[in-house]
Amino acid sequence: MFRTKRRQTLRDDVGVDEFVDAQLISQQVLGSSSLPRAVRTGEENQSRHASILRALGPICGIFRHLSHSKFMPGSTTRLACAWLALLATPPSLPQSSPASPSLAPFPTQETLSYNIEWRLIYAGSAQLRLLSQRSSNKSSWQSKLHIESAGIVSKLYKLDDKYTTHVEDQFCTDSTELEAIERNRHRETKVTYDRAHGKATYVERDLLKNSIFKTAETEIPACVSDVIGGIYKLRTLKLSPGQSAQVPLSDGKKTVSARVEAQQREQIKIKAGTFNTIRYEAFVFNGALYARKAELLIWLTDDVRQMPVQIRARMSFPIGSITLELSNEQHP
Repeated sequence: MFRTKRRQTLRDDVGVDEFVDAQLISQQVLGSSSLPRAVRTGEENQSRHASILRALGPICGIFRHLSHSKFMPGSTTRLACAWLALLATPPSLPQSSPASPSLAPFPTQETLSYNIEWRLIYAGSAQLRLLSQRSSNKSSWQSKLHIESAGIVSKLYKLDDKYTTHVEDQFCTDSTELEAIERNRHRETKVTYDRAHGKATYVERDLLKNSIFKTAETEIPACVSDVIGGIYKLRTLKLSPGQSAQVPLSDGKKTVSARVEAQQREQIKIKAGTFNTIRYEAFVFNGALYARKAELLIWLTDDVRQMPVQIRARMSFPIGSITLELSNEQHP
């Protein structure tokens, strides 16, 4: 129990990457075989660093003894040991790498799970799936998004939304369906994108009253995306920081050419790991596609996957920021 507490403290003090590297040093000194499977596998490719690790082992052993001294706090000595390991070995935890041959380039089938945070409070979860469908020699995809509130947020505003998008070449949207349970409302919204005739049709039904709540039509270009299809479209553009592009978007009621801007490279640490990313801003609020005043930021991995690992909507008071943070990824 005491050992488990110490291991957790070390994780909190120096972070996940440094914790794993510190374990590597510990193995050299104490002969531990309790390293995670992923780390042990990574060591097979690090034989050329073995001599360096053996040299660092005694040094870190001294640091660990000093950690019990009141003159050198434990977090300081553990951090020093971890940094020595970082200088000697490459990180063992998976990080996004633009040149990694093991990563399947986008588009590919995937399931991405997210934790939703609102004002530093866990607000719920989201799952975004992309499934491949082939018909008439065309490349087509189906995307399914499920968002569900949880905890105290669910008591304040219960939300259970299921959103399905059908897209074809270049992620041009054919249709969308939304079943939304929000507070005491239960509605179904369908949008059909007739690209051949340049028109999108919007129909929203109140399922509790079994009546049509709202209908609308809007003109669309030959290739247009809904918001989810727009994120997939963004992933294919591979913009570099400082570059921007225009992406045709429509929700069935309005059609716009939304500007997307690649702002800067950032390394972010989240539950799913550490990722090298490019931060984008999609200008869909403030009267563009949506009237609400807000900013939409998207962090895509800076590699062939272009995977969205973090999405944040910064809205005005009283809502504030809502963040989706990747918690798990699956690639069947």
